[in-house]
Amino acid sequence: MEQEKLHKTLTDESRSAFRRYQNIVLSNTSFLQFVKYELIIFLTSWIPGALGLIIRKKSYVMLLGSCGKNPVFGQNVVIRHGEKIRIGNNVIIEDNVVLDAKGNDNEGITINDNTFIGRNSVLSCKNGAIQIGSHVSLGMNCLIHSVDESKVIIGDECPIAAFCYFIGGGNYHYEHTDLPIVQQGTYSKGGIIVENNVWIGAHVHILDGVKIGTGSIIAAGAAVYRNIPKMSIAGGVPAKVVRRRI
Repeated sequence: MEQEKLHKTLTDESRSAFRRYQNIVLSNTSFLQFVKYELIIFLTSWIPGALGLIIRKKSYVMLLGSCGKNPVFGQNVVIRHGEKIRIGNNVIIEDNVVLDAKGNDNEGITINDNTFIGRNSVLSCKNGAIQIGSHVSLGMNCLIHSVDESKVIIGDECPIAAFCYFIGGGNYHYEHTDLPIVQQGTYSKGGIIVENNVWIGAHVHILDGVKIGTGSIIAAGAAVYRNIPKMSIAGGVPAKVVRRRI
């Protein structure tokens, strides 16, 4: 339901195109904040090489809620609702990453120390929250999506391969056959929790309501619909425990 409210706000025809765009990129309606955002993105996001890294290190922090020491921002990194994005020390955000903390009153995105976000990955909130621990490596082309006040929580020291999807919330009701599904609202099963030291292979899909226990391994191509106990090796569609590590 929160997703539908947000969608209506962003597509409200009574608002100008400018105002709707401002609502997409910022969590406030300050014109000065909007001008600052546009100038920083327009002037610095595209600059290649070491010069671009140095300039974005100084300028992108002005768009964020908080940022630790020695951040690295690649080319064409997109930041939306940056006031709700918190980044720790020594975090690397590669080229073409999207950090979108959009929502009316959500917590937004937290990325802790020494974490790497691979190129073309998207961290997207629609009134949800995303928390990524320390020493996490998120491969290229991953999607972490949190909707309907749900949370996607990834613990410390988790290697995550490319093309993985984490979908927290955003489940549609479909009970009424006389209404389009999109009009029936959405709900959350509580989000996703990935505990510490979990290795996730490429092309894994993890759905809402799932908890993966400490020290587990999820094989490439798995679709995780149910909880995985700690110290387990799981794979398949749907994912099943094939053996234990202890």
